[in-house]
Amino acid sequence: MRSYDDDTLPLQPPIRLPDAATLAAAVRAAPLSGELKALLDRQDERADGSEGGSEGGSEGGSEGGSEGGSEGGGGDDARVLEAWAEVCRARLAADQRLLLELIRMFLSREPVAGRVPRALTDLGLVRQAEPYTLSWLGLWVARLIIAETAGQEIPVMGTLADADAATLLHGLRSYPEAERGEELAGWLAGRDRERAAAEIAGALPGVSPLSRAVGVELLSSGLGEEGRRALRGLLEEPRLGAVVAARTGREERRPSPDEIAWVLVDMAAALLEFGGGEAGEVIESIAMGMDAEEQAGTIAILAFGDHPWTGRVLRVIIDHHPDERVTASARKALRRLHGLADVRA
Repeated sequence: MRSYDDDTLPLQPPIRLPDAATLAAAVRAAPLSGELKALLDRQDERADGSEGGSEGGSEGGSEGGSEGGSEGGGGDDARVLEAWAEVCRARLAADQRLLLELIRMFLSREPVAGRVPRALTDLGLVRQAEPYTLSWLGLWVARLIIAETAGQEIPVMGTLADADAATLLHGLRSYPEAERGEELAGWLAGRDRERAAAEIAGALPGVSPLSRAVGVELLSSGLGEEGRRALRGLLEEPRLGAVVAARTGREERRPSPDEIAWVLVDMAAALLEFGGGEAGEVIESIAMGMDAEEQAGTIAILAFGDHPWTGRVLRVIIDHHPDERVTASARKALRRLHGLADVRA
């Protein structure tokens, strides 16, 4: 069902969803919920090894329409949701116009005036009063399909409370400031603040560049003195300490020559990880106000930093930097990176 370039899809902000019982009730109330009854009947027949009754079940589904709201409620909530996801996948795969409209509404998160495809309201994915917005069920289905097609797991508010620190930081990458504070408060509830700060600090070396940037920000401004104390304890760590110093403006902690490349790539990679094709921001973060000749000299050393995102950052520079001297240096650095990888292997 892939219909857009997932490389250009930026990380999406979190959504709010009710519990499974409320979502399942919305499925049972959908105008097309007769299709749910037909599907559940067919699943029951397959499970029982029965050959009979499927024709009647299918006819009941096709005729059910809005009457299926009460009839189509069979099965527990989890089974109802699983079956409705299958119904929606089939409908959206058969009509790319529906898929694109659903994704467009999800990405914009804005009400839509005018007409929307009736199938989206019949499936319960769009609220029927104009201006149209995605229902809870629409948000749930769109999230599911984006995960399946683009590989992006869009977070749901309130679901990170029991996560470990690495999972928390990964989930918070796309949160706006207010929602990040709300999710952090839920995660901190019942935790000792000093121990929580230590857990986040301990996760920073192993997480992705953007997750690391989020973690530094949380420790710097979201966890009070406990967080700032945990950050200070990281400053002397190789590489990580240099990243912390760069992100918090601690000029007294200067990177050593072999840390410079790692810090530059880590900060550029955090922008690249967010997505959305903002190549200009990545290039600007590497440039740091230097002229093209100075940039070319700096880029030449990036291959020696051994950062896992180095290749991706260099390819952005090669594809998008306007100065040939810099792109030539990036191409040379990428070849050197591949050569060093072979030696290390």
